[in-house]
Amino acid sequence: MPKPVPGTVVIVNDENFDQEVIRSEIPVVVDFYADWCAPCRATEALMRELSEHWVGRVKFAKVIVDESSAVTQSYGIHSIPAYLFLDQGKEKGREIGPVEPGEFRTILKKYFEFA
Repeated sequence: MPKPVPGTVVIVNDENFDQEVIRSEIPVVVDFYADWCAPCRATEALMRELSEHWVGRVKFAKVIVDESSAVTQSYGIHSIPAYLFLDQGKEKGREIGPVEPGEFRTILKKYFEFA
């Protein structure tokens, strides 16, 4: 699998979740997503924008729920969009439902001390 490009949203799944998220050296925002979910699609550009702004400080990852049932179930995700905030493999918090662009900086500060 190719190395992720800094400033991009990394697609993670059941196979690479541990490597890309749990073992990440920097905090990770995981976006649980599906193409059929209109609110998920609405935040796609925001996730790309944030990944470019926070490059090297926060990794942004996307789990396509229809293709990654083990990860989705293990975190108890029953509604999307859902966002997990993890640091050193530990969940710092989660947000369920659409997030307004202006809210995301506040949410990052809430879960990640340096933000």
